[in-house]
This record gives sequence, structure tokens and C-alpha cells, in this order.
Amino acid sequence: MVLESRFRGPNSLQPVIEGGLEQPEISYDLRDDYDLGAQFFLWEFAVATAGHILNINPFNEPNVQESKENTNNILAQYEKQGKLPEPQQVIQQGNITVYGPGNGAGSLTDYLHTFLSQVQPGDYIAIMAYVQQNEETEGDLEALRIRLRNLYRVATTVGYGPRFLHSTGQLHKGGANNGVFIQITGQDQHDMAIPGEPYTFGILKAAQALGDYYSLEHHQRRVISIHIAGNLGQGLHAIEQAV
Repeated sequence: MVLESRFRGPNSLQPVIEGGLEQPEISYDLRDDYDLGAQFFLWEFAVATAGHILNINPFNEPNVQESKENTNNILAQYEKQGKLPEPQQVIQQGNITVYGPGNGAGSLTDYLHTFLSQVQPGDYIAIMAYVQQNEETEGDLEALRIRLRNLYRVATTVGYGPRFLHSTGQLHKGGANNGVFIQITGQDQHDMAIPGEPYTFGILKAAQALGDYYSLEHHQRRVISIHIAGNLGQGLHAIEQAV
């Protein structure tokens, strides 16, 4: 569901629902800034109500803190050993490496098909992208999301890490176990040192991704991590084709 706000006139606050292959879209025409404030209140109230129905406390984020603690432990290990821990590697194909539970597959295509065969009606697929956000990447991730949605006929989401950890990250680990998670990490083209710390921003981001991955594993979620070592766009296209 997408909320699209357009300031058009004083009498247009009527929802328009569109169907088709896309998820239903509700479009609200807002009259002025006060209507925008009303929408903030409406959806904050809706989140609290949905949290109650899903048996989630929307005013507490224990699993967000859990991922933070995992990240701190990973960074402490990096300071001692000079490298980050690595989950179980299951597939290495070109510039793409897949980490996750073994399923006997020998190729990226076979592995992804076997992993995604776990998707059931009522599940959702979440793409968690720890990559640079730009127009090209946005289009590639959207194409992958739509391919997954059309193939498996379930809700799909895309979130950029680490920022999603403070929103849907709590749902991923603390909500119902009906998510299938694909973490995507990429090779940073540019990196910078963090003043006063023995690691860079790139290492920090990688540690946050690992911390979230281990948290999802701990909660027995269906999760894999895919690292693209070379050109990000080419890697995302390869993943889409494999799917």
C-alpha cells in the first residue's frame, strides 16, 4: 500500500484504489499542510493498532537493540583479529558469494530456487540492501522485487541498510515468523576512516549487516546473505536472472 500525497484542492480527500498486478494503492489528495499533519497522526495510530494485532509492542524495540549489541561484538572481534567474521559460505559464482544454510545446490540459480521454495501463502519476502542508494540501484532492486512478487505471489519489500533496522527491522525479528529474507551487500567504491576508531565506515556498515544477519538466524528466520564483490548493477541483474 502506497500513500501518495498531492495538493490539489479543498474537496478531494477521497481514497482511490487501483488493482491489477500491483499491490492496491490508495491515493489521498490533501488540501493543505494541516491535512498532512492529520495523515501523520492517522498512520502513527495505524502502526500502533497494527502492532497490537500482530502482537508487537510498537513502543519498544528490543530486537533493534539486539542487532546493535551484535554489531558491537563484531566490531570488538574486528579490533582484536583485524577481520570480520564470515557466515557459512554456500555458493561462489563469479563476483557473487552467497552465505546461508546449505541445501545441496551447486549454482546460484539452483540455490535461490531451493531457498525460495520455502515461501508459503501469507509470507513476505524482504530484500535488505546494504548498498549505496541511487537511481540506478533503485531501479535494479525494484526489478528484483517485482520479479519475486510475480513469481511467488506474496508481498515484497525493499529496505536500505542500516536505516531500515529502526523500522521494519523490529518486525523482521520480533514479529511473526512469516518473512523470507535476502540480505544484499556490496563492495564500497569509496570508504572513509571514522575519527578515533580503528575501523572505517565501510567496516561499520558490514558489521551492522552481519549483526542483523546473526540476529535473524538466532530467531530462526529464513535468511541468506548475498555479497556482490564487483559491479553492483551487474550483480543485481545476475541475481534477478537467477531468480
